Amino acid sequence: MKLKILITAGDGIGPEVTKEAVAVLKDVAAAGGHDFAFDEKRIGGVAIEQDGTPLPEETLKAALASDAVLLGAVGANKFNSLPPEKRPEVGLLNIRTELGGFANLRPAFAFKELAINSPLRPEIIEGADILFVRELLGGLYFGKPREWNRVTRESWNTMRYSYDEVARVARVAFKLAQGRRKKLTSVDKANVLEVSQLWRATVDEIAVEFPDVTLEHQLVDSMAMHLMNQPRNYDVVLTENLFGDILSDESAVITGSLGMLPSATIGGKVNLYEPVHGSAPDIAGKGLANPLGAILTGALILRYSAGLEAEAATVESAVRKVLEQGFRTPDLVRANSQGFTVLSTTEMGAKVRETMKTLLVGA
Repeated sequence: MKLKILITAGDGIGPEVTKEAVAVLKDVAAAGGHDFAFDEKRIGGVAIEQDGTPLPEETLKAALASDAVLLGAVGANKFNSLPPEKRPEVGLLNIRTELGGFANLRPAFAFKELAINSPLRPEIIEGADILFVRELLGGLYFGKPREWNRVTRESWNTMRYSYDEVARVARVAFKLAQGRRKKLTSVDKANVLEVSQLWRATVDEIAVEFPDVTLEHQLVDSMAMHLMNQPRNYDVVLTENLFGDILSDESAVITGSLGMLPSATIGGKVNLYEPVHGSAPDIAGKGLANPLGAILTGALILRYSAGLEAEAATVESAVRKVLEQGFRTPDLVRANSQGFTVLSTTEMGAKVRETMKTLLVGA
């Protein structure tokens, strides 16, 4: 298997966690005799400082010439004074648009070893396994007109979707549900928003193509509650852009930490992969960052871009085993917790690789 992967580590803890994910991918390639080629380019704040733009043309060209793009995180407090259209986050939005991936997959499953980290009772989250399918190129983040008028002190954004935009992401979600527990929950605000009424009507229409999948609709506000009191009831959750951003971050309560959430964006010219967490500039460079979300994101590269399902599952198993053995990064240890070994970012990455190699030999 040949795979060309572009690394855009970005800002804050991005370079730290991305380094560990790349190391895991290299070990998988070496063990399986695969040819993974890695290139590195800048994006976000570091690109603003060195190239004058959050998404340099060189980075975009390299991304479009790759088989997959692994992104760390973008953003830093020192750029907050810039106009919104010039901030590091614009680089992220622009590369998403240029690569064309419209379906953002965000798995969130309960780690029994991290149940103590959740404010929810263990019996509520035990066995929870949700796959969020977030539409990524529409809605408030991209709709026009949009403006911040500093003279009149007004601002506005536009939530907009077309039938085709909803239909294509709905088909992705239904197909994924067919390979899981055959249940799909579509989230909207159809009692108030015309955009959500289009969303619901379109999802209903596409559902006819997938008679083996059970469809239900939830309003986003009630979904926010149900996600916390009955997460095991959900399988694939389909959402528009903003709702998916919020709900998938909320699901960190199920996993035990935002640092445990990976994501993959598919459907475009090149798949884009990134852990869900942000750049966390307050802990950057201190060895405190949790690399497991990035490592699990690497597993998604193996699954969706390399087609190496067994290897992807092995990486995920290695993460679970490391947690079972009592190893943690600081974000995974609650106050007064005992019996855990707290590791730095690099130490956790090394422990996962060590465990993974054992599993690969056993296979």
